[in-house]
Amino acid sequence: MSSEVKLVVLISTQVGRGQAQIDAFEKLAPLVRNEEGCLQYDLHRVAGNDDQFVLMERWASTSALAAHDLTPHMIAAGTHNPTFRAGPATVLHLGPTIPA
Repeated sequence: MSSEVKLVVLISTQVGRGQAQIDAFEKLAPLVRNEEGCLQYDLHRVAGNDDQFVLMERWASTSALAAHDLTPHMIAAGTHNPTFRAGPATVLHLGPTIPA
């Protein structure tokens, strides 16, 4: 059984501030992707809405995710994000894949 953690993060920016989300992600992504246990960290814009995004994250373990949340760059992002986001992100923790 895998201890991998999968997250889907739903992000909405203030109207017209989608580019600020992209700019912030472009600075943050290389730092996050170099963290121990980061398996995936990808931002997608929602088709047809320049101010909505989905962040796909995969972590090797809950401890890797917990360490990620305490990094200086994530703490700084938590301070900066409210300047362009419409509200807090919605974080969905995914369960195991359901076999067909």
